[in-house]
Amino acid sequence: MRDFCADRPGKGTPSCVLDQGRWQVELGLFDGARQSDATTRTETWDAGDLFIRYGLTSLTELQLGVTTWNRERTTDRATGARDTAEGIGDLSIGLRHSLKNPDGSGLSVALSGFVTAPTGARAIRADGFEGGVLLPVSIPLNDDWSLSLTPEFDWVSNSDGDGRHAAYTMVAGVGRGFGQWNLGAEIWISHDDDPINATTQSTFDLTAVWTPPSLPDAQIDFGFNFGLNNDSPDVEFGVGVARRF
Repeated sequence: MRDFCADRPGKGTPSCVLDQGRWQVELGLFDGARQSDATTRTETWDAGDLFIRYGLTSLTELQLGVTTWNRERTTDRATGARDTAEGIGDLSIGLRHSLKNPDGSGLSVALSGFVTAPTGARAIRADGFEGGVLLPVSIPLNDDWSLSLTPEFDWVSNSDGDGRHAAYTMVAGVGRGFGQWNLGAEIWISHDDDPINATTQSTFDLTAVWTPPSLPDAQIDFGFNFGLNNDSPDVEFGVGVARRF
């Protein structure tokens, strides 16, 4: 059986694929973010960010994802007026197919795609179906360090609900194991080509993963993200777990 490999907690996507017939459940217990500008302050909380993976073949896995509870509160900094939206998130379904080294060892490459359906609560769901394609790549630098790259192209709804536009994302990260811990750092850049208000977000992210000595098919993970420009959340943090069956 392949080494345990989870999508959590970074924004990058791993190139590993589950063994055929194996299940893996990954759950974000709590995630929070805060972003402020001259006029507003936005606070976001997520709980139960569920991601389920299943090995269809030795090279391909099926993926299902949904956030069971979302809450976003926007505060007008001048008047103190607040606007809150909450509820279940949209449902996504995807596939990941390995192009080289499905266990993630050595130079490992995969092709991944997903579609998101507007099944969430009315106040937070997308205005129609969305989707994306990713090309995760893992490159060993030496016996201890590895480099991961995840270019991504998405097709998402316009902010006014009328039409679709492209969004582009790139994640580059390095990681190293220290006994039962694995520590990582990433740079995330995402450009959203919305015709109403195009934005480019960028963050510097730190991750920490602990694998219990008696349970190598599980992990507890932590993530801290720091905004690098005004379009990005000032700070994000989260904690989650993952388990293979």
